Amino acid sequence: MAEIRFLPDHKVVETKRSQTILAAALKAGIPHTHACGGNARCSTCRVLVLEGMEHCSEPTWKETRIVKKLGFSPSFRLACQTVVTGQVSVRRLVLDPADVTLTDARQQPVPIGDEKDVAILFCDIRSFTPLAESLLPYDVIHLLNRFHYDMAQCIEAQGGIVSVTMGDGLMAIFGHGEDPGPPAAQPLRAVRAALAMLDAIDARKDELERLYGRAFDIGIGLHFGKAVVGYMGNQLLVPTAIGDVVNVASRIEGANKKVGTRLLVSEDLYAAIPEFLEIGQRAAVALAGKEGAFSLYEVTGLKGGA
Repeated sequence: MAEIRFLPDHKVVETKRSQTILAAALKAGIPHTHACGGNARCSTCRVLVLEGMEHCSEPTWKETRIVKKLGFSPSFRLACQTVVTGQVSVRRLVLDPADVTLTDARQQPVPIGDEKDVAILFCDIRSFTPLAESLLPYDVIHLLNRFHYDMAQCIEAQGGIVSVTMGDGLMAIFGHGEDPGPPAAQPLRAVRAALAMLDAIDARKDELERLYGRAFDIGIGLHFGKAVVGYMGNQLLVPTAIGDVVNVASRIEGANKKVGTRLLVSEDLYAAIPEFLEIGQRAAVALAGKEGAFSLYEVTGLKGGA
């Protein structure tokens, strides 16, 4: 048996030589933070080894990847990857009371984060400010509420979920569930939802012209790739996605203004379902904060059978 002394808990835990420091801590009831679930996708379980470094296993390739990215010194180890073979003293480093609360919450059957292949949709109202300035405040609220309701209906009908609302814009995720289906399922669902959203906006333009003297349009951007999908905030009810795929999707939505389009998709999304898409313009666009030009495709419709 090996032995780990945890500080600042002042608790000594005997452990099997095949058990990680994190596993030993959790088994002993020590609230050791592990935001990614102990899968070496974060650094929140890291410890400072005070004594017994020679009794710690060599870093795994997963730990090495994190160390290189964050520049840890050899004394800092990931508890989820490190196994001890003798007497070791370590200090837990993420100790804020709120972190302890989050650690306890992770024992509930709610997924905190998981890497998934997802399609991300961003939508924004075009020229909304002039319209809002001409209306009474409660009319603006009503208009936005109706906009978000209509867009959510289109998104949810295709299995997506509105993750973030931003006044006159929103973000949606396709592929957040436990059974994402075949690889092409999420890009196709996202495109179907986007086209339905455009149709819903067009269907209300005459009514808005009658009511307010002007209507509005929207721009939509879609991207497909890997993101960490999880739950944040006090309610833990609505998932969100974190990763470069989200940032790129947001910038693709904005690129509609440059290209003069309403719906643009990335090359990654297009490559997943080219046989289903009717394409208009193709453009190479520089996206803010990104190097080089991105190939973007205007989707004008779906081919028969899609």
